[in-house]
Amino acid sequence: MKTISIINLKGGVAKTLTAGSMAHVLAVFHNKRVLLVDNDKQGNTSKAFGVHSYDEKSISDILTARRIDPHEAIKKTRYENIDVMPANMTLIRANLEVMMDSTRPQQTRLRAALDPVAGEYDYCVIDNAPDINISTINALVASDDVVIPIKIDEYAFDGLLELKEQIENTRDDLNPRLRLAGCLITCFQRTDADRQGEEWLKSQPQYPVFETHIRYSEKVTESTFAKTPIVEYSRRSGAAMDYITFVREYLGRGKQ
Repeated sequence: MKTISIINLKGGVAKTLTAGSMAHVLAVFHNKRVLLVDNDKQGNTSKAFGVHSYDEKSISDILTARRIDPHEAIKKTRYENIDVMPANMTLIRANLEVMMDSTRPQQTRLRAALDPVAGEYDYCVIDNAPDINISTINALVASDDVVIPIKIDEYAFDGLLELKEQIENTRDDLNPRLRLAGCLITCFQRTDADRQGEEWLKSQPQYPVFETHIRYSEKVTESTFAKTPIVEYSRRSGAAMDYITFVREYLGRGKQ
């Protein structure tokens, strides 16, 4: 099982859209078995796939409970090849509880929980909160690849250096296989600002950038109300076609 973390320290850059779309395209177009992990207290990925709840086990239990069977916190969806490990607001408490618990390792709990189910999936995609806290560190420790969605605006590159340093520190200290797979430009519009921002990012050798960018589409907002992945909701929209191309590019890079 290859594990991919979708992360950016900024909000509003289409992290959840990217995680859900990547999982959906891998499952439906490439026939891969995918575990989608919601690692954001907002629980938007869980809501999008119809598994948000306060009555069932969630990633909070994975991080805090001892000897939990990870299957208890994994929910089926209406897609045969997509399961979800949901999140909700209890993740705030869980993060604090993990930080206060020095009786066992704090940074490796998600990795330990994913190991027993790794043989059941081809890919695990983790939707992370716009923060560096103990649950996002757990995600980086459990991951093989990191994808950073970036929306071009005045503050687009704020926190990018800090995030790259966190990835490097995690690789050096806890997870030598971790790599920055690339930055993915999202919500792209054909304006001078977006073109210049994309050109600038691609000129920075320390940040690999996917050739594919995800075009802005009003259909994306509609798809969230429909609780349907954009590629299913509006197959011919620019964003849908771009996510299909992006996943193909990502898979191609993995074969190099």
